Amino acid sequence: MRESRGATIAAVLDHEEKFLFKEEILHLSNAVGEPGVLDNVEDLLTDVITSPRFDSEVFTLERSLQVMLGPRAGTTLVGLLTVAPEVFDEVAEVRIPSEVHERLVAWRARFGLAIDNALNFLNNPDGIQGHNFGTQVAHVEERRVLQGRLTLVRYNNEPQFFVADASVFLGLVTDILERLGPYLESDAVDAETVARLRDALGLVERKTGAHG
Repeated sequence: MRESRGATIAAVLDHEEKFLFKEEILHLSNAVGEPGVLDNVEDLLTDVITSPRFDSEVFTLERSLQVMLGPRAGTTLVGLLTVAPEVFDEVAEVRIPSEVHERLVAWRARFGLAIDNALNFLNNPDGIQGHNFGTQVAHVEERRVLQGRLTLVRYNNEPQFFVADASVFLGLVTDILERLGPYLESDAVDAETVARLRDALGLVERKTGAHG
């Protein structure tokens, strides 16, 4: 989530980046221009900020906005909420409806700092010092559902717990591998970890019959 924001909106914009920035803002403006969308986005941001599970909600905020607005606009909006002030000021130079600009300014003032701090924490390699993962079977509407239980231990030894259906965690693992993969170097992963990944994927394929 975080890396796409940095790639989309830089700290200082050169001439070419200003042109691309303008295109991104225009695209975002069109995405939120449909009736009711501005209010829906504001409701989502409010729900995230006020949620007792704020950290976990922020972790999925970009994806939620991508679902609501489309991948490109969702990523752009997260970037605008948290980008440097001098870059955000460039929005005023783009011809977008005044209501859209006013909402962007208000959202940044109301939500930007809290979201940025939370994303910085989630991207701090010292923020999580350990984890544990287990499984359980839940009974939902008279059917059995396999779920995962993930515990993340923060640097201050405070644990956080997450419970979700197996498909959610499998999607998370896939996202992690896809996003880390392009940037890995030869010494980033040891042979034992690669072997475990290979064995785990083979197990999933054997149990589900999902051969590619």
